[in-house]
Amino acid sequence: MATDNLTAVLHGIEDLRLEQRPVPEIADDEVLLAMDSVGICGSDVHYLAHGRIGDFVLTKPMIIGHEAAGVVAKLGKNVTTLQVGDRVAIEPGVPCRYCDHCKQGRYNLCADMVFCATPPYDGNLTRYYKHAADFCFKLPDHVSMEEGALLEPLSVGVHACRRAGVGLGSKVLILGAGPIGLVTLLAAQAMGASEILITDLVQQRLDVAKELGATHTLLLQRDQSAEETVKVVHQTMSEVPDKSIDCCGAESSARLAIFATRSGGVVVIVGMGAPEIKLPLINALAREIDIRGVFRYCNDYSAALALVASGKVNVKRLVTHHYDITETAEAFETSRRGTGGAIKVMIHVQPRDANNKVKF
Repeated sequence: MATDNLTAVLHGIEDLRLEQRPVPEIADDEVLLAMDSVGICGSDVHYLAHGRIGDFVLTKPMIIGHEAAGVVAKLGKNVTTLQVGDRVAIEPGVPCRYCDHCKQGRYNLCADMVFCATPPYDGNLTRYYKHAADFCFKLPDHVSMEEGALLEPLSVGVHACRRAGVGLGSKVLILGAGPIGLVTLLAAQAMGASEILITDLVQQRLDVAKELGATHTLLLQRDQSAEETVKVVHQTMSEVPDKSIDCCGAESSARLAIFATRSGGVVVIVGMGAPEIKLPLINALAREIDIRGVFRYCNDYSAALALVASGKVNVKRLVTHHYDITETAEAFETSRRGTGGAIKVMIHVQPRDANNKVKF
């Protein structure tokens, strides 16, 4: 049995360490995974910098990482859907399966959700990690481990577009061209949106969005009011957008989303910012704009995998930097600083491409 279980552990603010942890013992419905690829998420960086996100507060050392794929190394005795050697993407949140939310199919709202790298639960940036077998998704041979790890952020984009009701002919405004804004762009395209405008404060991100197929990009000015920006949005698009998806979480972007959306349209808030912000509610109410929240994803992993496996969505462009697990500190520094145009920084627990059936 392997004994090397090098693990990235967050002990507190700006205190990320590599240390050895015991290889986990699995339950009957779990699998032991030899981890392969783990992407760095903005939330991972936020926990490192601030020690909390909203009500989720780091109070004890926590293994970091939740955008991941690995290889099945051992099966629990009740697991029949997977085999040792299967390459899998890991949906990182496991609900109770018994509460009303779970039974009604909205398990992302389960109060007893165990979610990787969300206090008090450990994540999966480690050599060996255990997970519920029914939340592991077998990857087709032609899908890489990195793509498997990217199903996690892509599922956020899929869920956001589903919440917005994006479909054939939708005119979509996306606020923010960071990783979540970009996967939302990819999902919206795949779901039939005919015109997409994406905004950001950084031109380099907008260049990537254009490369990925955005119809229009708009570089925002920090001192420009929402009302002024709305005019530019409406002048740029062929029609007023009927769906607006805020992937920033800033008060200014939520306000812009409401003002810019056509009457009777939908605004979806994906980005999480301050607990309380000012919104033009009367404007939204008088024009019957639906404002909908998003919390992670729910029943979206299969769809995300299908989009990647079919070639409808190409997430490979999002990965800009690669590091070995021994270089975790450098990887996080690159991610938080945006060094070299960093979009998605990937940490390889095993040598890159070691577990890919088709070499990329």
